[in-house]
Order: sequence, then C-alpha cells, then structure tokens
Amino acid sequence: MPWTLIIFAGLFEIGWAIGLKYTEGFTKPVPTALTVAAMVMSIALLGLAMRHLPVGTAYAVWTGIGTLGTVILGIVLMGDSAAAVRLACLGLIMIGIAGLKLSS
Repeated sequence: MPWTLIIFAGLFEIGWAIGLKYTEGFTKPVPTALTVAAMVMSIALLGLAMRHLPVGTAYAVWTGIGTLGTVILGIVLMGDSAAAVRLACLGLIMIGIAGLKLSS
C-alpha cells in the first residue's frame, strides 16, 4: 500500500507542477484551485506513505516520479526539448527510482 500511495503522490506532483504553468502566476482561478488541490493531495499522500517507508526512499521516489512525468509532459504538451542528453538523464532517474524501490 505505501508504494501505491507514493505513485499517486507522484502523479499529483506532476499535476501541480504542470498546473503551475496554467495558473499564469496564480491569476487564473480555476487552474490555481486545481493546482493547489493537487499540491495538498501530493503532500498528504507522501506523508501517509512515509509512515511505512524510509524518508529518503519515499522522498526520492516521489520527486523522481514528479520529475519524470513533468519533463515528459513538458515535451509532449509544451514543446520542451527532447534532446538525447535530456532523455538519457531521464533514463538515469528511472534507474535510480528502480534501485531505491528494489532496495527497500
């Protein structure tokens, strides 16, 4: 169950990170409300998962999921660079997340 919580916390982190772009500096009420709600859910789920997982592992996996998803959505939705070096670095992050999961 804690790993499921971390995955959902990471997905909500992706939501709020991408959502920040759509708030236009917190001037748009609906995107702002959705972004803040995603922030609260992300932190709440992370906190629940940390009851059963080591803090360093939980935090690293949470931020790793958020980073991967945000970069991928940035490429797909916002035209961010998909240079080979960026994609290789994403691969390294994925390896790190897998290693932390396997060692916990």
